[in-house]
Amino acid sequence: MSKKRIVVTGMSINTPIGDTLDGFLENLLAGKSAITRWKSLETDRIYAKVGGDIGEYDVHAKIQTYKDRIPADMFERLVALAKKSPFAIAVTLQTAVEAFLDAGFTEQIEDGNNIATVVSGHNLNQKYTFENHDVFNDEPDFVDGLFALYGLDTHHVGSVTDVLQLHGPAYTVGAACASGNVAMRCAVDEIMMHDVPVAAVVAPLLDFSPLDLQGMAIMGAITYKSFNDDPEKASRPYDMQREGFVPSHGAAVLILEDLEHAQARGAKIYAEILGVESSSDGCHLPQPSQKGQARLMNRLLKKCGVKPTEVDYINAHATSTPLGDMTELRSIKEVFGDHAYKLKVNAPKSMLGHTCWSAATVETVAAILQMNKGELHPSINIEDLDPEVDIDVCQHGRQKHEINILLKNSFGFGGLNSISLIKKWKGV
Repeated sequence: MSKKRIVVTGMSINTPIGDTLDGFLENLLAGKSAITRWKSLETDRIYAKVGGDIGEYDVHAKIQTYKDRIPADMFERLVALAKKSPFAIAVTLQTAVEAFLDAGFTEQIEDGNNIATVVSGHNLNQKYTFENHDVFNDEPDFVDGLFALYGLDTHHVGSVTDVLQLHGPAYTVGAACASGNVAMRCAVDEIMMHDVPVAAVVAPLLDFSPLDLQGMAIMGAITYKSFNDDPEKASRPYDMQREGFVPSHGAAVLILEDLEHAQARGAKIYAEILGVESSSDGCHLPQPSQKGQARLMNRLLKKCGVKPTEVDYINAHATSTPLGDMTELRSIKEVFGDHAYKLKVNAPKSMLGHTCWSAATVETVAAILQMNKGELHPSINIEDLDPEVDIDVCQHGRQKHEINILLKNSFGFGGLNSISLIKKWKGV
């Protein structure tokens, strides 16, 4: 039996620097920072003051733009569910519909279809839950009447399948900051092993609460000391002044499809997924492992039959933490040897901040757009390059670069790693 080939036929994005693919790419290439002081979160009592914030984004206005662009019954379900749902779920619905629309598939969804839906992440509705805890502590009877439903991560996947009427396998997967790539791996498995023709990788925004930010600050994971007055400079992978990652909102969706199915319907194709692999470092602490990361990169390359010298670009995890950035670069040099000095590496989190559970998906969209443009965005805020950084991390602005194969790293708390290998689509 021949191995199925899997391609990306739809993408969507929603970040502080873009809710369209073209706008998102242009802002990345221009080196525009998504980081500001938080407006949608009360930060007076906590250390963390800066982040990538779309909490005031008018998602309902965006949803209205889909009228007459998607089937009328789908639009009615979208409006009704988004209106009732917490903000994070409304954004999930918007990005899911956008991706299927981009894939040219909304008119072709038939009753009883076998389309898979995989949502990445866990504890997604944190702000909504936090606010209801406050209400409960004041008066239990005033808790949102649908809290028991809306507070569940599964309400994201249930709502997406409802609006789009997707009848295949549907579930959520969580692997901290590697969740997006793990969800992609599950989607690939659905197509490869279970005869699913189309699978949606849905990466919701993590709706942070003040409690989350305070906990991460106390643990020393996020920046809070030096850049409250210059938030756009706070996320600075590879710079000597980096002091922790910057929590940010961001959502994205990828539509994966069996190549034969995509070609039969005349779909546009963004890229081909060569493989996705996952591993554990066997350590529950947030301590990245060079051995674990290198082991996984080698496994993925071997499984895909790709030589290290065939990889042109690495879209780095690069969170702006002192230990994490260097551990990843050491693992890259261990795996790629002399070829590491011919690679291009950039850090999308330098502009986007860390969108956490959705990061791998948000950044995969960014990586594919750059691959197809033949141009890489800069890694910004590198004012004093860490002397250990001796490979090209795109610190000097946007640059032309032809990419045939890219590697996307994602490494999560708890030693959870997942990496994808993606090839430029050339019509063959």
